[in-house]
Amino acid sequence: MKPIDTEYTCPMHPEVQQIGPGTCPKCGMALEPMMVSLENEENPELIDFRRRFWWTLPMTMIVTAIAMSGGFFDPMLGAARPWVELVLTTPVVLWSGWPFFVRCVQSIRNASPNMWTLIGLGTGAAYSYSVVATVAPQVFPPSFRTGAHVAVYFEAAAVIITLTLFGQLMELKARAQTSAAMKALLSLAPKTARRIRADGSEEDIPLNHVHEDDRLRVRPGEKVPVDGVVAEGESAVDESMLTGESMPVHKRPGDKVIGATLNTSGALIMVAEKIGAQTMLSQIVHMVAQAQRSRAPMQRVADVVAGWFVIVVVLVAVVTFLTWGFFGPQPSWAYALINAVAVLIIACPCALGLATPMSVMVATGMAASHGVLFRDAAAIESLRKVDTLIVDKTGTLTEGRPHFHSVVAAADWTEAEVLRIAASLDQGSEHPLAQAIVTEARERELELSTPENFESSSGIGVRGSVDSRRVTLGNTALMDDDKIDWSALAERAEALRQEGASVMHLAVDGVLVGLIAVADPIKASTQEALDSLRESGLRIIMATGDGLTTARAVGARLGIDEVHGEVKPADKHELVGKLQAEGRIVAMAGDGINDAPALARSNVGIAMGTGTDVAMSSAHLTLVKGDLRGIATARNISLATVRNMNQNLSFAFLYNALGVPIAAGVLYPAFGLLLSPMIAAVAMSFSSVSVVGNALRLSKAKV
Repeated sequence: MKPIDTEYTCPMHPEVQQIGPGTCPKCGMALEPMMVSLENEENPELIDFRRRFWWTLPMTMIVTAIAMSGGFFDPMLGAARPWVELVLTTPVVLWSGWPFFVRCVQSIRNASPNMWTLIGLGTGAAYSYSVVATVAPQVFPPSFRTGAHVAVYFEAAAVIITLTLFGQLMELKARAQTSAAMKALLSLAPKTARRIRADGSEEDIPLNHVHEDDRLRVRPGEKVPVDGVVAEGESAVDESMLTGESMPVHKRPGDKVIGATLNTSGALIMVAEKIGAQTMLSQIVHMVAQAQRSRAPMQRVADVVAGWFVIVVVLVAVVTFLTWGFFGPQPSWAYALINAVAVLIIACPCALGLATPMSVMVATGMAASHGVLFRDAAAIESLRKVDTLIVDKTGTLTEGRPHFHSVVAAADWTEAEVLRIAASLDQGSEHPLAQAIVTEARERELELSTPENFESSSGIGVRGSVDSRRVTLGNTALMDDDKIDWSALAERAEALRQEGASVMHLAVDGVLVGLIAVADPIKASTQEALDSLRESGLRIIMATGDGLTTARAVGARLGIDEVHGEVKPADKHELVGKLQAEGRIVAMAGDGINDAPALARSNVGIAMGTGTDVAMSSAHLTLVKGDLRGIATARNISLATVRNMNQNLSFAFLYNALGVPIAAGVLYPAFGLLLSPMIAAVAMSFSSVSVVGNALRLSKAKV
């Protein structure tokens, strides 16, 4: 059972939200839970409609057989024939069709005409007329009679109700499939976790009983229960279910692990950091749910059309009724009624309303399974138009985790001593570059000293004392501040920068003794991703806070012609605006706090999932894996989704443009063809189901 406080919303009108199930006051559609769950409980409306459908189907079939028999049953039924049809049709219309009439009345009361307005008016008119024709046939003029009897249309009312129920069953089942990707994501999470107590004993507990800082054991073959950090052990963890990365990632103490990923080999002991709604899996599901409930800009056209459509259809039905009644062949008013009912029934605006929401729901779920999270439907629609992509370097093109590159020693100094002194000083720093130097020194088993008088100069380096000697480590600006001559190694430093490395100068007691170079390796997937994006017609621009020489070196290696180095956050923001002023549709990809302003200003902001929360909250699109290849995937999904939306809208417009005139009888003068209300009911149901079915095809699209 779902909790009684579950929030529900309308697929066609996401602004409609309430606690508990119900129907939308605008369109009459059954509300759906805002968040999917793994419970296999069926939609209550689906259960109710199925019961009504199967109970009334036999009565509808009998009424239809009597009406279509051409007098076959007259010897048995005689004058009682319309009474038999009345008795069989009444429960079909008044019980099975009761929800439709309730929604019809609600739509009129709320001044929000919709498909239920048309169905209620159409079936109500056919049934009411037939009841009066049966009970008091003498009130009708000869133009209503066929032979000796007044024509009745009980079968039309019964069949319309039954077929509408059947169409709703098919639509509700199809709509349920749009949440399949969300349920697949939710099913990734394990049900239990193995907690290590303070005394060292272990217990299996439900996942929702895990608390922050709990120590958890993850055995080989088990899923990581929540987000956290490895405390003990080493293993390869398969993160493909969340990131799309096929190769398992080696984890060791200090590495982050993500809940719902699979531990493949060794045993791990982890410390829980994020639980419940804070985990990456929960955040992904929440983002997908929000995107699924958002409205695409394209939907506004359909909304405007649908808003006037029902009113126009009612007017067309009235004109049809009067035209056939006064100018049609005998029995003219019988023709008038049946054609007016056909107009009301076939003109269902439901297909228009479902055209884009169903495509968005399927697309966002499919994208999430590929590690691509769209913030809303507008982002899906906009991404295909992008012609310029600005990329940050660190963490976007590169891994964002600096690695030691090389050490250069001045005369009379050894590389080992230069590295030892630099690493000793950097023990007091938490900067990624410092950590890379300390890690390298420890891997070389150098004996480090404890630094004293440590002082950090923001952005340019550090100072302190090592072994009672004054040490300075940083860039040329720091050397100039301390009046240290760095010219002796200037050429070597420039050569290292041209290789894409960041260079730090080391001075001891005011004399330059060496250089330390640290490089941020380019991601293995970056070159392939950029080549693919260029082939699709995108202009690629790099904008980074790193030095221009280093930025150009990375750009040259990756084939990026336009490179902007030493840019501040405001400069990136300005660059986006400048390109937009030139008429460019700009996407910005970044992962840091400094990228947030540009991400927010761009037409489509793309955040690396490996980056900061600030970047992800400013972006329109998040790549969970932090891999630029995801942009190409997202673009393909955008193109396929918009194409699918156009197909749905085109079909819905074409269906109504053709269906209403045919139902009104425009083909009768030339071909003698009229559209039975029963056929109209079949077509109406088919239109909605076909739109949903076409949207479901998206899940099979190649991206």
